[in-house]
Amino acid sequence: MTSDRPMRADARRNYERLLAAAAEVFAKEGTNAALDDVARYAGIGNATLYRHFPTRQDLVEALLTDRYDDLRATAERLLADRDPRAALITWLRSFITHMTTYRGLAASVMTVLRDPETELSASCKGMQAAAATLLAHAQESAVIRPDLTVDELLRLTNGVAIAAEGNPDETARLLRLLTEGLYHGCDSA
Repeated sequence: MTSDRPMRADARRNYERLLAAAAEVFAKEGTNAALDDVARYAGIGNATLYRHFPTRQDLVEALLTDRYDDLRATAERLLADRDPRAALITWLRSFITHMTTYRGLAASVMTVLRDPETELSASCKGMQAAAATLLAHAQESAVIRPDLTVDELLRLTNGVAIAAEGNPDETARLLRLLTEGLYHGCDSA
């Protein structure tokens, strides 16, 4: 919910309770969980939920904006790492963790991101720009292949997250296979 007016204290508390409940319910049941369950888990009526979040996309957007901002900040912090390849892989692990927090997240996010006017879209663009800088740093250090774009990297990493959702061992293996293919000097397909 975005507004030029600050929220009353009780409205702010309800908003925060709804976000916390959505995080819990979506983690257990996926992003397609019933919104009634979110309201019930928060101990708040449906009308209050829909006053704050008129659509599922509004709720997903509010829940994920901070996460994209955190990914952006993580990428910016990792730029100082002495090993640009390790820094990039650390960030990719963070990205996968984000993408696998809630079942069905990728599809929900794609729906929201189609509207470039959303707060989530702006937050995602900031995260992508920071990831591009981190990737460029690794490429300039000649440890990551120079022909890789940030869009390709994010799509590949998102594919790993979707393919191995719910299986940490498989996620680790697929990420390792992916990152081994990113080494500078490996044969291009």
